[in-house]
Amino acid sequence: MKRILITGTAGFIGFHLARRLVDQGYHVTGLDVINDYYDVNLKYDRLQISGISRDKIAYNKLVTSTKSEHYQFIQLKLEDRDAIFGLFANQQFDVVVNLAAQAGVRYSLTHPQVYLDSNITGFLNILEACRKYPVKNLIYASSSSVYGLNEKMPFAVSSNVDHPVSLYAASKKSNELMAHTYSHLFGIPTIGLRFFTVYGPWGRPDMALFLFTKAMLADEPIQVFNHGKMERDFTYIDDIVGGIEKMVPQPPVAGVEWDPLSPDPSFSKAPYKIHNIGNSSPVKLTDFIEAIENSLGKKAKKQMMPIQPGDVEKTWADVSSLKKDYNYNPGTPVEVGIDNFVRWYREYFKV
Repeated sequence: MKRILITGTAGFIGFHLARRLVDQGYHVTGLDVINDYYDVNLKYDRLQISGISRDKIAYNKLVTSTKSEHYQFIQLKLEDRDAIFGLFANQQFDVVVNLAAQAGVRYSLTHPQVYLDSNITGFLNILEACRKYPVKNLIYASSSSVYGLNEKMPFAVSSNVDHPVSLYAASKKSNELMAHTYSHLFGIPTIGLRFFTVYGPWGRPDMALFLFTKAMLADEPIQVFNHGKMERDFTYIDDIVGGIEKMVPQPPVAGVEWDPLSPDPSFSKAPYKIHNIGNSSPVKLTDFIEAIENSLGKKAKKQMMPIQPGDVEKTWADVSSLKKDYNYNPGTPVEVGIDNFVRWYREYFKV
C-alpha cells in the first residue's frame, strides 16, 4: 500500500482527491493549515465528511479518520520547515501531491506576501523534504494562470509562459522552475499540473459558479466581468481527480528525446513533466450563466463590469500530452456538472 501525502485536503480539489485515493486502497495523510481565505466552516465540513472531527484537530497533531484507518489528517503550515521535515521523517511517503497554496488571482493584488510565504517558501520546504526523504513521485499544482498574456489558443505546455499578469501566476511559474531544478539536481520525479477552472460540489466560494448561484438564489445581481466577453475551460472535479489518480503510480521519466538546442519547456532530460489538466472545451461566460439559470429555474440579474486586473479573456487547455501519457479523457458536460453543483448547494445550505 503506497503512503501518500496530499497537501490542501481541507480545500476543494484536495478533499475530493483524498477521498478517491483512500477508496482505492492508498494510505493517505492529508495536510492543511485551514486559513481564513474563505469561510473556514466549509473547510471543516469537508474534513468532517472525510471523518475528521473539528474538535480533534490541533496544530501538528495527526488525527485518524473515523471512517477509514487509512486516512489521517494534520494541520500544518507549509512554511513550518521543522514540522514538515518531522512529518516526512515519521511517515516515509512514497508519493506527494502538493495542492496546498494561497489561491486566487485577485487576492494576490492586495495580499502579495502570503503568496511568497505559501507558494514559494512552502513549496521549497516540500521539495527539500522530498530531497531528504526521497519519494517516488511529486505531483504539484501549477495553474492555467501562468499563460498570462499568451493568446495563442489552445494553450499548449510547449508555449512560452514568461509573461504572467498576476503574482499568483508568477508564483506558480516559479514552482515549475523550482521543481525542474530539483528534478535535475536530485532526480526527484515531478509533475506540474496547470489546472483550468475546476468546479463542482464542495467548490470554492470565491469562484464564479458559487458566487453566481448564491446571488441568483438570493435575487441579487451577479457581476459579469468584461461585459460577458469571457471564455473559460471549465473542468469538472471528477475529471480532475480521475486524471491525478492515474498519475500517482506512474511518475515521469527522463526525456531521452529532449533537445537542448530546441528546448521544449514541458519536459526535460530530467524526470520532469508539465501537463495541462482541463476539459479542452472553452465555454462562453454567457452560456455558463445560462446553464446556471436553467439549473436554478430562474434568470440572473446581470451587472456588467469591466475586466479586472490580472484576469484574461479566454482559457483553453491543450491536453494532448496528458491523453498521450495517461489516457486522460475528461467527459463531464458543463450542464451536468452545474446541475450536480446546484443540487449539492441546495442541500448543503438548505435552500
